[in-house]
Amino acid sequence: MSRNTSRRAFLKDMGLKASALPFLLNLPGLGFANTAKPKQRLVVVFSPNGIVPKNFWPDEAGSFTGEKAIALKEILKPLDPFKDKLLTLHGVCDKVRGDGDNHMRGMGCLLTGIELFPGNIQGGSDTPAGWASGISIDQEIKNFLAKDPATRTRFGSLEYGVLVPKRADTWTRMVYSGPNKPISPVDDPYQMFAKLYGKSRDREMLGSILDTVRDDLAKVEKTVGSEDRKLLQDHQAFVREMEQEIRDSRTTAQNHPVPLLEPGIREDNDNIPKLAKMQIELMVAAFKADFNRIATFQITNSVGMPRMKWLGINEGHHELSHEPNSNEPAQEKLTKINKWYAEQVAHLAKRLAETPEPGASGSMLDHTTIVWTNELGQGNSHTLDNIPFILVGGGLGYKTGKAMKFPKVPHNRLLLSLAHSFGHRIDKFGNPDHCTKGVLSLT
Repeated sequence: MSRNTSRRAFLKDMGLKASALPFLLNLPGLGFANTAKPKQRLVVVFSPNGIVPKNFWPDEAGSFTGEKAIALKEILKPLDPFKDKLLTLHGVCDKVRGDGDNHMRGMGCLLTGIELFPGNIQGGSDTPAGWASGISIDQEIKNFLAKDPATRTRFGSLEYGVLVPKRADTWTRMVYSGPNKPISPVDDPYQMFAKLYGKSRDREMLGSILDTVRDDLAKVEKTVGSEDRKLLQDHQAFVREMEQEIRDSRTTAQNHPVPLLEPGIREDNDNIPKLAKMQIELMVAAFKADFNRIATFQITNSVGMPRMKWLGINEGHHELSHEPNSNEPAQEKLTKINKWYAEQVAHLAKRLAETPEPGASGSMLDHTTIVWTNELGQGNSHTLDNIPFILVGGGLGYKTGKAMKFPKVPHNRLLLSLAHSFGHRIDKFGNPDHCTKGVLSLT
C-alpha cells in the first residue's frame, strides 16, 4: 500500500469531508512521512542570452571562504551570503551539435544533452530544427524517484515560469518528458496556485477553500504531534496569504483600468519582479508540503526580450546581448540584468535557508540544490562553451564553497552527476558519445 493510499484511508476513517482530502493528502508528517531517506531536492533556474564573462566568472579556481578567499564578481555578488554553499563550474560546455542554431540547441539540449529532431522551426542562418530527441534530466530523476514509495510525491516535479511565451517552439521549452514531448512551464502564479491547492468554479463567490474544511482540519490537528500541527498551521497560513493576494489583485484590476502598453510587450512585462517572487513563494511552499522534489524555474526564454525598466533599462535583453564587448554601456546594462537574475536565485536560496526542514535538522536549503544556468556562454558570440552552471545549496552532497574550472567538458557529465547524486546510477544520459568519461566529479 502506498503512503498516499494509507493516508487517504486514515483521513476517511476520521470522517473528513472529501473537500479536505486534496489539501491534506500530501502534507509531510501527519504520521505518514517516511523519514528513512533524507529528502533531496533539485531546482533548475534558467535565464537567457548568455552572460558577461568578465563580470561573472571567478578569475581562478579556489575557495570562496578562508584567508585566501576568492571574491565574487559583480554579477554573482548577490550570492555572497551563500558562498559556503556555492559552486561555480567554469569549462562545462554544450557539445551537442546537429540541426538548429545555438539558441535553439542551447535551450533544447540544455537539460536533455541530446540532438534536436529535424524540423521546420527556422533559426538564425542555420538549419531548421524541431524538438529535442530525448528526456530532460529533471524528468529522468523525477521518474526515478517515483519508483520508490519513500521518495514518491504527488506531483513529482513542478515547472514554474515567468513571462514564457505561449507559443511552443524550440526557443521556449527546456523540459521534456521524452523525445518530441516538451513540457510547458506554468508562468501564471494563480494557475500554479490552483494546481497545487485545487480549483474553485467561482472563487470570488465562494469563501476561502479552508473555511469549507475548518472542522476537518481541527480534527486532524488534535490527532498529530506538535511538529506536524505547526506544519499544518503554517501551510494554512500560506494558503490564506495567497488567496488574499488573488483577491487584492482582482480588486485592483476591477478598480483601475489596464494601462496602455507599447506594442510588442506583454501586459505583465513590468510585473516580472512580482511574478518571480510569487512563483518562488509557491515553490518553497510546495517543497515544504512535499508536493514535489524536482522543480524548474524558467524566467523568459531563449532569445528572451524582456525590457527591464525597473533597472532603468529600456532595450530588450536579447538585442543588448548582441552588442560587442567594446560597447561598455551595453556591457554595464547586461551586467545589471544578469545581476538581477542572480538576485532571484539568491532570494530563492534565502527563502529556503530561513525555512526549517520539516521532520529533519537544518534548513530546506541544506536539502536542496539550485542549479542556475543559461542556453549560451555569451550572447554576442552565441558560444556553447562555458555555459553558466552555478550551484547553490547542500541537497546533493557536493563539496561547496569553491570555484571549479574544467577543461571544456561536455555538460552531459554534469547531468549524469545530478542523477547519481539522487542514487540513479545511469552510465549515460543524452548523447552517449559525451558520457565516455563518466560523471563530473564535484567533490
